[in-house]
Amino acid sequence: MLGHQNGTVRTQGAMELDSASEAMWVDVIRRMDEVYSELLRNEADLERKNAELEEAQTFISSVIASVSDVLIACSADGRIKKVNPAFLKLTGHEEKAVLGSRIFGYLAERDRPQAERLIAAGHQGNVMEGDLHLIAADGREECLAIRCAALFDAGRRRIGAVLTGRPISELKQAYEALHRAHMNLQQAQRRLIEQEKMASLGRLVAGVAHELNNPISFVYGNIYTLDRYRKNLIFYLDAIHRGETPERLAELRKSLKIDAITADVGSLLEGTLEGANRVSDIVKNLRRLSFSKAGERQTVDVGRLLRNSAHLAAKAKNAQAEIVIDSDPDLVIEGHEGQLHQVVVNLIDNALHAVEGRDGARVQLAARRLDQAIEISVADNGPGIAEKDMGKIFEPFFTTKAVGEGTGLGLWISFTIIEDFGGTITAGRSKDGGAEFRIVLPAAEGRS
Repeated sequence: MLGHQNGTVRTQGAMELDSASEAMWVDVIRRMDEVYSELLRNEADLERKNAELEEAQTFISSVIASVSDVLIACSADGRIKKVNPAFLKLTGHEEKAVLGSRIFGYLAERDRPQAERLIAAGHQGNVMEGDLHLIAADGREECLAIRCAALFDAGRRRIGAVLTGRPISELKQAYEALHRAHMNLQQAQRRLIEQEKMASLGRLVAGVAHELNNPISFVYGNIYTLDRYRKNLIFYLDAIHRGETPERLAELRKSLKIDAITADVGSLLEGTLEGANRVSDIVKNLRRLSFSKAGERQTVDVGRLLRNSAHLAAKAKNAQAEIVIDSDPDLVIEGHEGQLHQVVVNLIDNALHAVEGRDGARVQLAARRLDQAIEISVADNGPGIAEKDMGKIFEPFFTTKAVGEGTGLGLWISFTIIEDFGGTITAGRSKDGGAEFRIVLPAAEGRS
């Protein structure tokens, strides 16, 4: 009975052991399934990331290949890690031969110190620029404008430098061509300005010649008369020294008009002196109107400037128009009187040209004080400026005059001169319907 009971107990224990073993294997299988599933997910994720990495690598490689600038990635000691096709094409080397070699072997020997400085700066995290001469496939030296920055590894640690460079020979040639064109343009501009100055000087000389003609002719005529008087007086004095009779002397005194001569000599001398003074004044004005020392500035009396300009412009053009000057007293500006005279004479000359042949032709010059500035206006009663021409009036070479009558530079030069002196010049229509030009210049310090 007891043995039967023990056998029963062993059977139940075996059953319990079998049940525990089965549960353990089920758990192992379940865990294996979980690990396998995780492994499949990781594999899929790894494949996806690998595809993304390959795509990114392809993209970066295509970008590097498409860059026309030379690109070199190197270590801190100058060993090349990566180059782009632009470098290979320029140097004529294959990539496998270049990688691992030192960059200095592809540069002109004299550029090694500069290359070391660039790489060191890039390795230190600085951005540096400079020029390096790369030895091209045909043996020539190609100058590159290099920009150097840091090269990082996957951990964002600086491991070297990246150099990018563009050949500047073509840029230099283009710059030199542009520079030559600019210099030629400047020379042409200077020639044109000098031409306009000569034209302005020609008008000035014509006016001065006409102005000098009157006093010189007056002085010449007086001297001729004085010389004739001198001969009569000498003849009369010789008769006195010879001891001629009183009757003979009286006859000579009357025939030689000695009394009239002595009465007229004083006025002749005064007239001659007046003519000489007038010539002296004209010469002084010419000195003030000298075109030399263009950068020099001095105080300029506006009233005198308008009077001299109007006088010389009218004489040079032999104008029949009435020129009226209306200027406030004691107006003084700072500038170069010769250049300002050139501007005002040019404006008056244009006004006289506009009213030429018109009945009641009139040119009005005015000067007014505007707070800290002085305004000078030149107006005429001519046909005025056409609306379509108003925006082009100060452009170089623009002129409404007939061919041969103007260069189209007068107003442009006037605009430049006034602008140099800190002023403005504008064009508009006068109250009489003609053209009116207004110049506004700063008043001389302490005179406003």
